[in-house]
Parts: sequence; C-alpha cells; structure tokens
Amino acid sequence: MSCNYAEGLSAYENKGILGVPENFDTEEVVNQKCKQLANLIKDSKHVVFHTGAGLSTSAGIPDFRGPKGVWTLEEKGEKPTFNISFDEAKPTKSHMALKALIQHGYVQYIVSQNIDGLHLKSGLDRKYLAELHGNIFIEQCQKCRRQFISQTTVATVGQKLLGRPCRSAEVGQSRSCRGGIMQDNVLDWEHDLPERDLDMAFMHSTLADVNITLGTTLQIVPSGNLPLKNLKHGGKLVICNLQPTKHDKKAFLNISSYIDIILEKVCKRLGVEIPEYSEDCDPTKNDNISEWTLPQEYVKELDKQFKEYQKTFAKSNKNTLINKKLIKKRKRSE
Repeated sequence: MSCNYAEGLSAYENKGILGVPENFDTEEVVNQKCKQLANLIKDSKHVVFHTGAGLSTSAGIPDFRGPKGVWTLEEKGEKPTFNISFDEAKPTKSHMALKALIQHGYVQYIVSQNIDGLHLKSGLDRKYLAELHGNIFIEQCQKCRRQFISQTTVATVGQKLLGRPCRSAEVGQSRSCRGGIMQDNVLDWEHDLPERDLDMAFMHSTLADVNITLGTTLQIVPSGNLPLKNLKHGGKLVICNLQPTKHDKKAFLNISSYIDIILEKVCKRLGVEIPEYSEDCDPTKNDNISEWTLPQEYVKELDKQFKEYQKTFAKSNKNTLINKKLIKKRKRSE
C-alpha cells in the first residue's frame, strides 16, 4: 500500500515475517496450473477470492511484506519508492478481471484486506465485496454507521473524526441521522473488524467450494485464516502468491506468478473478456454522493443459506457416523 497510510497507523511491533524471497513458476508450469484453476472455477458452484496487497502492486502501490514492501523497508530504516497516490491509482487488470468473473457468474464473492479503494473504483457492486480493513475512499458516520463514497482519499486513517456531520441528508434519506459525525473507516491495529463485512466474509468462505487467495501471505488474522474455513467441509484452497505462506501445505494448488498474468490466463480459458477501466463506472468520479453501506438484508439473506448449509452438513456427518458404526458392528459379528 502507501507509506502515507502506513505512517498514519499507531506503532506496532509484530508485523509478521518480512522480506522473504519471491519464487516464480516457469511459464510452462504457470500455464498448466492456470488451466487447472480455470477448470476448478468452472466446476464449482461457490467461488470466493481473497485479495491482499499483492493485487495492487501493478497499479504502483507497494505491498507490505515483499522484498521491497513497506514494513520490510521500514525494518531496514528505509522507505519505499512509488510514483503514484491513492487518488491517481487505477484498478489493475486483475481488479477488472475479478469484476468480470463475478458478472459472468464464475465468482460469488470477494474478501479484501486492501484499503486502496481499487475494487470500488473498478465498479464492483458492494453486495459482492467485504472490506475487512476499511477503504480510504469511504467516510462513515460514527452514530448511524452508514458509509459514503468520497471523491478523494479521506484525510485520516484509524477511524478518526472528520469534523463534519453525517451525510445521510445529502443522499435524500427520509430519515437522516441527527448528531452523527463522519469519520474515516480505515482500521488501525487495535480495531475490531467491521461486523457485517466479517460476517459475510466468514459465511462465504465457509460455503465456498474453493477459496482462492491473491497476493497475500495470509499472516494477518482473522483475515488470513478465512480461506481455510471450507476445508473441513471438503472445500479446496488455492494460493496465488510469489512468497511462500504458512498455509501452502494445505492448498490444493499453489501458483507462484504475477496475479495479472494468472487472472488473464484464467479469464481467457473461461472465455471471459477483461474490460478496461472506465471513469464512467468509477463512483469516486461521480459528482453525486453515493452510499457504500453494506445492507443488513444481504447479511440476513446469506445467513439463511448458511444455516441451511450447516443443517445439511450436520445431517451428512451424522449419517456418516452411523454408517461407520454399522460397518464396525458387522466386522465384529463376522
């Protein structure tokens, strides 16, 4: 991400394992693995992508723990060099690919640790996105908790008050908030994750036939453990990252290549055209104030599906246990 964002956070010692060398699969191996991944996505009913800082490096935004990451260089007393601000940064080919994959029905949800707002700028609908660590283009009312899109990056990070009243009246709300003050919604180290986003991320990750991680070393929890939630139900984990992660051995497939290359190859095999970024689809370029609140109805709707899934899984486990006991009983009688 940006060192400006990093400098706005409070001091924190345990930033994880830093600067591990990157590995690259050969072109032939990448082609084989991308074919395998495309087939896996095609054969799955519920696909969830988990995006980290590595997704945005091709937009000119540094990551955190890579060889030239923000935290890696900070440990050496250095600062990363980058020539772009959050305001100037545009969604990458990968951001646009993810939006296209959702529109074509191949992907059901995206869970992001990124605060750079590039998923938002791509035109991705809020109903398909959980932002676990916040978004630097979002203002949130500390009273009613509604979120609104800013045309420029919010001036602070760490959920600090911005000194202006809730913007609900500006979007024509019949019941505008009284007394609420806007704040940024980017988390600091000590903050709890946003409840609705976390609930959606947890349920989608558990329901997924396959969880696919992009550009994250999976060190930050609970975000880094969410892609594993489907494993006990027979789901699969795919890790796409240049550095090794602590969960590599649990993965059905590991791909070490640039994310843009992986998603371009996967989309081509699925027959999905990746659109170019357009300011017309970017809500930060819209003169009208837009709301970014995750509606509670989405959470309730998914919760019903999740509870039915749990019942089905529990019943299946019970039947499996009964069958195992019957088999043991038969063996004893023989």
